[in-house]
Amino acid sequence: MKPCSRNRKLIVCLALDELDNRQARDLRAHLENCDGCARYMAEISSVTEKLTAPEQASGIRASESFHRSLMSRLRAEESGSAWETLAAYLREIGMQRRLTLAVVAVVAVLIAALSLYEQRPGVSPHTQSSARAVPAADVKTDLPPTVANYQMVANQSLDKLDELLTTQGSRNPSPARVYTVASVLD
Repeated sequence: MKPCSRNRKLIVCLALDELDNRQARDLRAHLENCDGCARYMAEISSVTEKLTAPEQASGIRASESFHRSLMSRLRAEESGSAWETLAAYLREIGMQRRLTLAVVAVVAVLIAALSLYEQRPGVSPHTQSSARAVPAADVKTDLPPTVANYQMVANQSLDKLDELLTTQGSRNPSPARVYTVASVLD
């Protein structure tokens, strides 16, 4: 038999000794006449007794090596790396995941760009300042569209670069496929 649905919560409260005297007296009178509620009260009382009973101490003891191993792992986890500390700090202040990833990506790109700038072979800051421009008369307008050619023309004259790009832009586009970031990611 099932307990009465209206009495379930009251039976739990009675088992926890949370009812006032009048409610407890009325519910005990009902339990004498209803077998389903009486069984439910016995089950709930058994559970509450087990939960409130003091825990018996077991004879199990951890070895000293286990304790040392556990403490060393806790210390290692506590110290963590700088990146873990930064990630924990960002989580603590409640930054959104996307914003955090964007900041990390920007920092990574800046670090990569600075390292590439510093590692350019054969170019020192002193050499760059003493470079001389090639006379603008040597620029051809039928150069193949390569980055090196664009750089060469831009070093000679920005007006010539504009002229070259305008000339090449007015030609028919090549039949080669044009790759964009979106097409590469798909």
